[in-house]
Amino acid sequence: MSPSILVTGGAGFIGSQFVRQWLVSGRARVVVLDKLTYAGSRESLAEVDPQRLIFVQGDIADRKLTGQILAQHSPQAIIHFAAESHVDRSIDVPGPFIDTNIVGTWQLLESALDYWQKLEGEASRKFRFLHASTDEVYGDLPSGVVANEQSPYRPNSPYAAAKAAGDHLVRSFHRTYGLPTLVTCSSNNFGPYQFPEKLVPIVVLHAIEGNPIPVFGDGLQVRDWIHVEDHCAGMTRVLDRGSVGETYALAASCERTNLEMVEALCQEVDRQIPNLPHRPTGNLCHHVADRPGHDRRYALDASKARSLGWQPSISMADGIAETVRWYRANEAWVESMRSRVEGSGRLGRRGAPDDA
Repeated sequence: MSPSILVTGGAGFIGSQFVRQWLVSGRARVVVLDKLTYAGSRESLAEVDPQRLIFVQGDIADRKLTGQILAQHSPQAIIHFAAESHVDRSIDVPGPFIDTNIVGTWQLLESALDYWQKLEGEASRKFRFLHASTDEVYGDLPSGVVANEQSPYRPNSPYAAAKAAGDHLVRSFHRTYGLPTLVTCSSNNFGPYQFPEKLVPIVVLHAIEGNPIPVFGDGLQVRDWIHVEDHCAGMTRVLDRGSVGETYALAASCERTNLEMVEALCQEVDRQIPNLPHRPTGNLCHHVADRPGHDRRYALDASKARSLGWQPSISMADGIAETVRWYRANEAWVESMRSRVEGSGRLGRRGAPDDA
């Protein structure tokens, strides 16, 4: 049997990028397990060699299914992306985030443990369970403070809390049962195939269409940005060289306020489409009431991951230009994804003052 890896959530934004990069590099074939909720799409994997990809639609919480996949394909590693990931949705309805990010991760860990304990020799020594997390688990950071792998967890949204719980479960399965795990936590990702409800695609698409761009609160929230290709390259390096049981932060030290990001994206849209018939981009920003409990700043120190020989290679300017080009060239994908979300009402307002 040819070597393989299992990628959960491999039809989502970051998961599909990881699969595309992995297969382009000529490495082991990939088995993707994805539930195909609203944000996952087989279309995001259309570019890959179908001879080297096995796709299974299903839930990571389905122990029978995951056990069958592991027994049939004998993967060398599990790369776990599957998660509910939109903060606003977690504010409105936390249940799916608890079900997938906590319970689903636990069930997947149980299946992985059962599988690993049956492996022998080199297969047992080389097996890894790599869990993808987020900088949001470290919570709101004061100006000048940068989180690292030793920073205390202080999640402030239901999404972040659910991801933090998943991280702790992964750690516990290593410490208690010896499962060879790795955890990566990344800063904000941007790039192709990101679901249109996230900030970057919202700004790009609204700027192209001349629609108001919603900006939460004063827009001065700070995020540390990384291109999705750099993030996935970092995960591969951690998988190859990381020490079992350790966590690695993946970031590009590229802090921007939301307003700065909006301005850069709008300027790139204007540069690529100079005769766009809409109002000046500066007038497109529409400040809306902030989300409840909105963290003001995230930032990560990626020194530990850099010590493995990884470093980001895509500049913010190049990444933004490439992202705008991609959304312009993939209208069919965008419209297909937009059609999956009913209505256009504001998310993330549960718990906000009535007059907000």
